[in-house]
Amino acid sequence: MEDIEEIHQLKARYFRFVDEKKHDDLAALFTPDAKLVTDGITWKSPEEFAHTIRDLTGAAPSAHSGAMPEITITGPETASGIWSMEDILTFPAGPNAPEGHNGYGQYRETYKKINGRWLIDSVLLTRFWMDPLPAWTPPATTTPSDSSTQPANTNGR
Repeated sequence: MEDIEEIHQLKARYFRFVDEKKHDDLAALFTPDAKLVTDGITWKSPEEFAHTIRDLTGAAPSAHSGAMPEITITGPETASGIWSMEDILTFPAGPNAPEGHNGYGQYRETYKKINGRWLIDSVLLTRFWMDPLPAWTPPATTTPSDSSTQPANTNGR
């Protein structure tokens, strides 16, 4: 169970690093020769994958999450997993702003334990559905203790 929890934490960091724009930290979650395929695109390396995300999304707000993990320990230092996923990506409103999306799909992954640390060894991300989202400008962030803060409207509405 400890190994399964460590893999849960690994995937949680994956989603957080994508959303926090920590691309070098994201690349470090993979084995050096990890196989990454997302929506039919094969990446040459974890660094290429992370840097492409950086270059495509810039500072665009995003929210990625995974749920219902099915983790199977396949050996002393190997495991596999299937995750349901959802991602939301929007771009700041402006001239020629690209349309964002709310995507739904599944990750199928393998993991290796190297030097006592679990890493992602392969990713196959398949999105089953993508809803378009309009560009919007997110509200300025405030501290949680600011009682005058009103919830942000969704999708700029």
